[in-house]
Amino acid sequence: MAQISLTFPDGNARAFDAGVTPAAVAESISKSLSKKAISATVDGQHWDLQWPIDRDASIAINTMADRAPALELVRHDLAHIMARAVQEIWPDVKVTIGPVIENGWYYDFDRAEPFTPEDLGAIEKKMKEIINKRDPVRTEVWERDVAIKYYEDRGEPYKVELIEAIPGDEPLRMYWHGDWQDLCRGPHLQHTGQVPGDAFKLMSVAGAYWRGDSKRAMLQRIYGVAFANRDELKAHLHMLEEAAKRDHRKLGREMDLFHMQEEAPGQVFWHPNGWTVYTTLQDYMRRKQRAGGYREINTPQVVDRKLWEKSGHWDKYQHHMFLVEVDESRDGEEDDASVKNKAETRINALKPMNCPCHVQVYNQGLKSYRDLPLRLAEFGSCNRFEPSGALHGIMRVRGFTQDDAHIFCTEEQIQEECARFIEFTAEIYRELGFDNFEIAFATRPEKRVGTEESWDYVEGALENAIKAVGRDYRLEPGDGAFYGPKLDFYLTDAIGRVWQCGTFQVDPNLPERLDASYIAADGAKHRPFMLHRATLGSFERFIGILIENWEGKLPFWLAPRQVVVASIVSEADDYVHEVVAELQKAGVRAEADIRNEKINYKVREHSVGKVPVILAVGAREVEERSVTLRRLGEKQTSVTSLADVVSALSKEATPPDLL
Repeated sequence: MAQISLTFPDGNARAFDAGVTPAAVAESISKSLSKKAISATVDGQHWDLQWPIDRDASIAINTMADRAPALELVRHDLAHIMARAVQEIWPDVKVTIGPVIENGWYYDFDRAEPFTPEDLGAIEKKMKEIINKRDPVRTEVWERDVAIKYYEDRGEPYKVELIEAIPGDEPLRMYWHGDWQDLCRGPHLQHTGQVPGDAFKLMSVAGAYWRGDSKRAMLQRIYGVAFANRDELKAHLHMLEEAAKRDHRKLGREMDLFHMQEEAPGQVFWHPNGWTVYTTLQDYMRRKQRAGGYREINTPQVVDRKLWEKSGHWDKYQHHMFLVEVDESRDGEEDDASVKNKAETRINALKPMNCPCHVQVYNQGLKSYRDLPLRLAEFGSCNRFEPSGALHGIMRVRGFTQDDAHIFCTEEQIQEECARFIEFTAEIYRELGFDNFEIAFATRPEKRVGTEESWDYVEGALENAIKAVGRDYRLEPGDGAFYGPKLDFYLTDAIGRVWQCGTFQVDPNLPERLDASYIAADGAKHRPFMLHRATLGSFERFIGILIENWEGKLPFWLAPRQVVVASIVSEADDYVHEVVAELQKAGVRAEADIRNEKINYKVREHSVGKVPVILAVGAREVEERSVTLRRLGEKQTSVTSLADVVSALSKEATPPDLL
């Protein structure tokens, strides 16, 4: 029999008969490894222990200690075990597909009756029974006609359709978990008992069209989550509970910040409280950018398609644009807007990004190398079409405003500008309550423009900039834009979720397309580099992140309603208004509550609205010219003089950049 050579992670190689399985390889090493083995990695591919190896290759045997492959297998096996459990309880249910997703899996079923929460409990119980049986998992490769007949005989039309969609040269692999069988590429564990029975949970049921086609059958999708052990599952479920409590949509209602409605999908209706947060954050960013050497501009919302064609966005981004057709022959008064003179109709687009318009500002007037770097900033309002199913509160919208800026500079200035931006961003994140962030460094993709020498230089400049400011980074090879490398900035919130917010991208392409230039020291025209950068990204999304990170209890300077002064008795009403006036004069957002309600009722109501400070005023406070101070989330109160509380709260209300 022919021999093959398998190379192990330590560099040693051994000869085996061609067709040897990883299971046999593991057994040849040791019995203990054979028992612990769950899969293999063969030439970088995840490999089932039962699959034969017929060529020279590198090999590593995976155990449950190898987290990534272990979780993939556990979640994949649970999808099969769940489908088996469903068909054991309800034999008439048709099965479709069940892939692994982040933190778990789902499986789609065709069942006449809807699954109920009680059904999910019954399925979980059956799944644990299957796991405890430790049924063997085996696999075979079948001929196409045999597989189709098998599923036709069992009344599984979805499996037949899946097989017919698989290219003819691909093998059809079948897997059995005990006596239950499914079409699957694999790999899988070796028996059901390898799945940790206390580390998974079925979460929910949702509707899903077959193959994502609204004209096809509506199926029922059951979602599950799974982890390596019970403690990780508990931690994940706790995080989900926290996330539900912190949901910005729920808190947005309680704090009266904003609302959304059907007549404007993906657009935000900001209420006075929400707009206070928005403008306070924007004013803060405006001051930071001005101090950072940025010059603020404003560019049009509606721009002719000619500019988008010239910039290259029309071909690549048109599906995200909202188009506006305008008949320029109309007089704007009497003409019927529904009747268009096609010869005079211009096609415009609401801008989905600000970059091309910023180049237009740059191009006005001759620029010298002495003018560079030129930093142009705009709170640019953009509109992008997002599918309705992707919209999510203010986190994913169709209309948004960015803290956008573009830096026009020479190649030699890239490193300094990058380092400067990293420090600028770090300070803002810290002042907004995010002490830690991660930088992802995305390098040249396979398809790109520009010379290798230019890519080498620019990537080196970004890497040197990160090192110069003493930051670590995560390398993402090949994930850069086609025109240049980029840095992405990731924040971790209070419950461990990661959000990509800031970005810094090097672009020599757009200045070339839009004919931007400067006069260099040699008197010749040169192309500037364009550095795209944002710190917060979308204001809407970042405010959503802030709300969820702080569970609505925003830092005092950013809170929309900072202080409520509440009367205990009606005789204190005049003093309440005096206290409010003193606080407002000191720059504190204060309001009065002199309703004829008990003080405990007022405290509860304003606590739900996440007001940071409640000042209670009764007869004693009037006489002593004091207030009783209660902070959000604290049970104890303190009596403080009016002068002292105004002084203290005035300092707290001062934005961090003005302290």
